[in-house]
Amino acid sequence: MMRVIYRVFALAAAFLGLSQVSAFAADPQNYQLGLSKPVDPTAAEQVWFHNDLMLPIITVITVFVLFLLLFTCWRFSEKRNPKPSKTTHNSMLEVAWTLIPVLILVAIAPFSLRLLYESDDTTNAEMNIKITGHQWYWSYEYPDQDNIAFDSLIMARTHEEAAEQNVKRLMDVDNPMVVPTGTEIRVLITSGDVIHNWAVSEFGVRTDAVPGRLNEEGFMIPEGKEGMYYGFCSELCGTDHAFMPIAVKAVSKADFAKWVEKAKEEFASNDVEPTFKVASLLN
Repeated sequence: MMRVIYRVFALAAAFLGLSQVSAFAADPQNYQLGLSKPVDPTAAEQVWFHNDLMLPIITVITVFVLFLLLFTCWRFSEKRNPKPSKTTHNSMLEVAWTLIPVLILVAIAPFSLRLLYESDDTTNAEMNIKITGHQWYWSYEYPDQDNIAFDSLIMARTHEEAAEQNVKRLMDVDNPMVVPTGTEIRVLITSGDVIHNWAVSEFGVRTDAVPGRLNEEGFMIPEGKEGMYYGFCSELCGTDHAFMPIAVKAVSKADFAKWVEKAKEEFASNDVEPTFKVASLLN
């Protein structure tokens, strides 16, 4: 029996390992399983913590509990026990099922706490970006680049709109957030109305945007990892919750400097409330 359980566990682990290979950064894939491929070093540790540490532990516990349930159903069935047992408790067993989970949690705690502190550490940030969630779009401000500010709205909700504009449905936006690679970035996240959540799996960032409060998070995209990264609001925030995607364009430092100069001109008169843009999307 134990040999069969071991084989089942090995096959499950192999399947999960193969499924993680098919998880690509940014673009969704058919039959995709597993976490997105991380680009931020802390995000890579989060994936290691989940896949290499927690997943085997959870799998072993799940298989063990399943075995106990099946064994109990077989061993203490009515057919095998016409006269029911009157056993009420077993002191050693109760101590074991209390102590063993405690020891497992204590063993996990150092890895979990270290990762938690690393995820919250933004002391080495080289630039700041303020992100504000709205119903239902995002606003970005660059206080270190002469307060460049702009709104970011979804481009295509339907397959027809996506094909017409040659963009990704529910993912591409008119003005993506642009960041330089090889730079420690601190994002200051808040909301202008209800609670939202700014989440990009490749960066290991999933932070609530709360009205009246600034939440800090940091990430860094290594040089050579230029490209588009996508995320979504991960907090139910209203009827158009599914239509406020996050698009981050990572460029080299030289290209970022060029973008800053262009953005200063492009968004120089961007002082109009974007309510009319949202209304136009609802029509």
